[in-house]
Amino acid sequence: MSDLKIPVGVSDFGKIRENGYYYIDKSGLIPELLKTESTEATLITRPRRFGKTLGMSMLAHFFDIREDSRALFEGLEVSKNQRICTEWMNQYPTLFVTFKDVDGLTFTSAYGRLQGQIADLCKKYVYLTESSAVDEDDKKIFFRLKAEEASEAQVSRSLSVLLRMMHAYYGKPAILLLDEYDVPVVKASSNGYYDKMLEVIKTIMSTALKDNDSLRFAVVTGCLRITKESIFTGTNNFTTNTISDNRYNEFFGFTHEEVKKFLRDADCEERLENVQAWYDGYHFGDLNVYCPWDVLNYVKKLITEGVGTPENFWEHTSDNGIIVSFLERTDFAVGEKFEILLKGDYIKEVVMENLTYDFLTATEENLWSLLYLTGYLTHVRTEELEAGDRLEGKQVALKIPNAEVMDIFRKSVVEWFNKKAVRSDRHELFHGIWNGEAEKLTELLSNLLFDTISFHDYAESFYHAFITGLLSGAGYVVESNHENGLGRPDIVIKDRSKRRAVVIEIKIADSEQHLKQRCKEALKQIEQKKYAKRIEGSGFKTVIRFGIAFYQKSCLVEKG
Repeated sequence: MSDLKIPVGVSDFGKIRENGYYYIDKSGLIPELLKTESTEATLITRPRRFGKTLGMSMLAHFFDIREDSRALFEGLEVSKNQRICTEWMNQYPTLFVTFKDVDGLTFTSAYGRLQGQIADLCKKYVYLTESSAVDEDDKKIFFRLKAEEASEAQVSRSLSVLLRMMHAYYGKPAILLLDEYDVPVVKASSNGYYDKMLEVIKTIMSTALKDNDSLRFAVVTGCLRITKESIFTGTNNFTTNTISDNRYNEFFGFTHEEVKKFLRDADCEERLENVQAWYDGYHFGDLNVYCPWDVLNYVKKLITEGVGTPENFWEHTSDNGIIVSFLERTDFAVGEKFEILLKGDYIKEVVMENLTYDFLTATEENLWSLLYLTGYLTHVRTEELEAGDRLEGKQVALKIPNAEVMDIFRKSVVEWFNKKAVRSDRHELFHGIWNGEAEKLTELLSNLLFDTISFHDYAESFYHAFITGLLSGAGYVVESNHENGLGRPDIVIKDRSKRRAVVIEIKIADSEQHLKQRCKEALKQIEQKKYAKRIEGSGFKTVIRFGIAFYQKSCLVEKG
């Protein structure tokens, strides 16, 4: 197996290059960006874990006048462009800022983190205060910012002050690289202090970007494009690039050829099919891209542990609660649309790329847009639409991009249903269970099944989760696939106070006509494996046996 050093979680370009970590060359972003060097500010939005911070770190190392970064870029694509390297490499004062950690449950805590971020930034630029060319009033504000003693008004103008000081010190305007600009506003929206934080971030952005003689140009990244009226008011010569655009599409995420080469270099080219099924499928403009976070994690685990089974790496890096909260909205009838998506098909929705966080979840349209812009859904190309199907107006055909995100959707549906089940009145259900009323249970479960969201393959795991969710949290012990007798029964319910229990075995039928036969097989398995006998032997006086068979949204319960 390969001895590649794979930089999972490393977003510092210099550290990757200096330590010989594996790097997929994205330096072509630099000449592409400089094609429009006169643009005052460029906003690039991509989902989380698609390399935004690493890309910004690369730009910082390339432009920063304090560095000599020729060795870092040696052999990379941009090094072949002598004109750009001569004119731009280490030629401009560069301010690299990230807001990724500016969050908190209250405005006070989040604002405190913002103050700390600005203070840490100032500590890197103390040398600016040594120049007589720098305005004395700016120096005073600088020291207040550094000591976290500045007023809110001064914090709101902090980037503008730093850019002006850099301009005065070096005699040339500075480049601003602002990463994850929208994190503070996202967190504020979730925790109820949106207006306060918006006012601060809006002032930081406008004073730094609008008509600023000390700014050469700015690159800003985030997950969403907040409406210009909301946060970029008055900023002229401002361009945006989202996942719908073609420009920059190959610089955030891995292309198919890059993944093939990576797997070849790691001596695991035979894993391409797995990697493609699980981590490919995102469409940025007209280009197919893989999620780099997942590919790196998968290959590293394969090399270090020999584990080749794909797994979900992305779900732990984002708040997947947005899917559950979407499903819980009773004013949105999205169940049928989710079933279409879970079948692997597409839905057609209007996507709005200009959003305001205070109204982010106000409409169904906004929520579909949010799922698209944050990477949970991707767009289907026109040529991939079903024959005769077409899009109207601002409609976009949306689908789940790959197996990894499909897994997140499935888990979210199970979580939603479990929450729904716990909140519901299950008295009638448990009355039927403890009294062995198979016919009544058939009716109840069929009604509930019709009201939930099913998966495209109707696998036994779906029905298992469906039943377990219904039974959990009602005051009884519910064991799922717990070792018992000569095997593992699907579900066991125990009421210790009354020394009674239920054994449930679940089967899948290939048609409604075969439901009865599959129930009989389930009951036969309970007896052959002695699931109930073992429970009776442990002191339970009554053990009820149920065989349950499912076919899509049809259900049959029989008692043994």
